[in-house]
Order: sequence, then structure tokens, then C-alpha cells
Amino acid sequence: MNRIDQKFQELQKRKKKAFIAFITAGDPDLRTTEQLVPAFEGAGVDIIELGVPFSDPLADGPTIQAASQRALKKHVNLESILTVIKRLRQKSQIPIALMTYYNPVFHYGEKRFARKAKACGVDGLIVPDLPPEEGHNLIRAARQNGLATVFFLAPTTTRQRMKRIVNAATGFIYYVSLTGVTGARQELPASLTQQVRLAKLMTRKPVCVGFGVSTPAQVRMVAKAADGVIVGSAIVNAIAENKGKRQLVPNVARFVRKLSQNL
Repeated sequence: MNRIDQKFQELQKRKKKAFIAFITAGDPDLRTTEQLVPAFEGAGVDIIELGVPFSDPLADGPTIQAASQRALKKHVNLESILTVIKRLRQKSQIPIALMTYYNPVFHYGEKRFARKAKACGVDGLIVPDLPPEEGHNLIRAARQNGLATVFFLAPTTTRQRMKRIVNAATGFIYYVSLTGVTGARQELPASLTQQVRLAKLMTRKPVCVGFGVSTPAQVRMVAKAADGVIVGSAIVNAIAENKGKRQLVPNVARFVRKLSQNL
């Protein structure tokens, strides 16, 4: 059982929901990323979703695209991110899921990547452009190394396909709250609670909601139906707003705490 499974078991016993925070690794630099992770743990984050910067992030909106570009300009890559995670494991055991597009994994080599990720302390993989129907090799390599493979459900997913996705997923199910790309939204779909409850009827695995969640009120709303809430663009925005400030890490951690305390 890896750290993600352990965390959800622990939260279930406490009748709590998971707060999952996304940041782009290397934005604004890897040193800051290494400081943000333990700061987030202290701010009530249960799981870290660490984004691997990529030049064509098709699931991401302008906020995370810009974060990826900032990191890529610093020459951040999969190897350097894994090195940071290995160092983080000396001071933190917070579950970490790598969110990466398939291209960097393919070039690294699926088996080699899964082995190295596990050795460095990664707990799960989220690959938005790799559907489970085409991910057999990576799923197998992940299973052999005890890594969770998180897959997506969306409002447009049919019931028949839901079954295939939840069967392939481990760790948790990532429910996309809306059609479109990532990005903070003023409002979430009115039908979201009903859709999440439908997804939960299909599986006993935790169902966590992301895309668009950006305010304390939205966190509270999503947590009523889901097992976990994922916030990304709002946190990435806070990092961008504090770029260059000496207090970037405590300022962003304070913002994250305001969100996480609504679970």
C-alpha cells in the first residue's frame, strides 16, 4: 500500500475529505518547489499533485500553460524533478502524484521511468493524454513498482466507459468538474454534485474533483459530494502573484490554508 492509499484510509477513519494541491514543478524555480511542498503539508494539504512542465499541455488553461513556460525556461525536466522529490523524502512523507503528459514518459522509457519514480519517492501517476485503453504498458510498469495510476472521468463520460476507467484506476479517480481546460472559475456546474454521486456509485475508490475549483465556497460545495478536492490554477496564480517576493512561500501557504480549512 503506497502513501496515497494510506492517506485515504486515514482520512476515511477520521471522516475527513482530502485536499489535493497542484503546483507546476520548477515554477518559479525548483528551489521554491522544494520549499512549497513541506509548507503545504503544514497548511493542511493531504496530497501534492506535482506537474511536469510540458510545451504542449493540452488539458491546461492559460495559468498552468504560463507556469510550464516559466519552468521550461529554467530547463526543468523530468530528471531534475525526480531529484527534488528524492530530496523531499528526507523531510516529508506527504503523498506525491506526478502529473505529466505522455511524451516525457515515452522518451524516458516507461519501465525505466516507473522504476526511477518509485525509487525517488513518487506515489502516483496522472497522465491526462493517456487513456487507460492505450496505457497498458505504463499501467503494468506502475503496478510492478507500487505506483498508483489515476485516470479521469468527465461530465461527458458514458456509463459504459466509466466502468473501464474506474477498473483501471488506482489511488483515486480524478473527476473533471467541467468540459474544457484547467483554470479558476467563478462558478462550477450546478449538476456537479449529482454527477459526482453517480460516479461514486460505480466504484469504491475515492473520487476527487478538480478543474475550476478556486474559492473556499467551491471547496465546501465540492467536498459535500466528493472524497477529495483538487485545486491547481488558483494556487499557481498565487505563486505568480508572489513571484520575486521574499515571502512567496509563506504567502502561498497562507492562501492554501484558507482553502484547505474548508474541508
